[in-house]
Amino acid sequence: MRALVTGSRGFVGTHLVAHLNACADDVIEVDRVMGSPPIEDAGAVSELIAEAKPDAVYHLAGQSDVAASWDDPIGTFQTNADGTLHVVRACIDAGVERLLSVTSSDIYGPVGPEDLPLDEHAPLRPVNPYAASKAAAEMVCVQGFLGHGLGVIRARAFNHLGPGQSDRFLAPALAARIVGNEETGKTEVPVGNLSARRDFTDVRDVVRAYRLLVVDGVPGEAYNVCSGQDVAVSEIAETLLGLAETPLALEQDQRLFRPVDVPVMRGDNAKLRAATGWAPEIALADTLADLLADVRQRHGRPTGASHG
Repeated sequence: MRALVTGSRGFVGTHLVAHLNACADDVIEVDRVMGSPPIEDAGAVSELIAEAKPDAVYHLAGQSDVAASWDDPIGTFQTNADGTLHVVRACIDAGVERLLSVTSSDIYGPVGPEDLPLDEHAPLRPVNPYAASKAAAEMVCVQGFLGHGLGVIRARAFNHLGPGQSDRFLAPALAARIVGNEETGKTEVPVGNLSARRDFTDVRDVVRAYRLLVVDGVPGEAYNVCSGQDVAVSEIAETLLGLAETPLALEQDQRLFRPVDVPVMRGDNAKLRAATGWAPEIALADTLADLLADVRQRHGRPTGASHG
């Protein structure tokens, strides 16, 4: 399969490219750090996809930082919604057979215990600019399928983590603080909302799901990509602290709290399982150990074995 990946040098893109290569796919990488045109440039995106002639496009490029979206909602929307529109239009014009567009569980917005686990029929109620931009991107994909017959599949990714993730996100940020404390001797690790519960999946399991969806997913459909279990942030933090080389303690910092935070998110992955046979394979404890080892390596410290 000839596959084009936007955002190929990002956290998820790097793991997806590695997985596609392992599957013997012919991979075309598209990323700004490689000098590729930005997805906000409609003409350049159209020309790029027309010349590449891929069988499938994995659209990962975008602005993925929720906190940053509050500071720049317009830029976030231009990148995530307009950028997706440009990719969709380019795929239609080039006759691409399959487009996997990655959105986010954030589009489901505030939910109560009675709503869980969330399946793909849950209403979209975005509460932050990032989520709104992803909800808009979904509608662009729906229109591409209904209006043009594009074989687009929407992957609603819940929280995922693993080696290589930016410390703008929860688990790697905690890991970076732990490694920093190991180097400086400090004992307190700042953390935000410990009570929030999220559905976490290892990024290496996530990218397996993405390829399986391209092969076996139904065009026009949306699929939750999630573990089906919710875990408290406190458990993530305590697990990472248990892997530290020195005794450390958590200290809540109000500055690390989000303006709006959903208490619990848990997805239903039954539709994904039924379509592809996918199931998560990497345990959360192993993911966190690999993530911490990756952060230590970036700091020039000894690392443990990887579960990749």
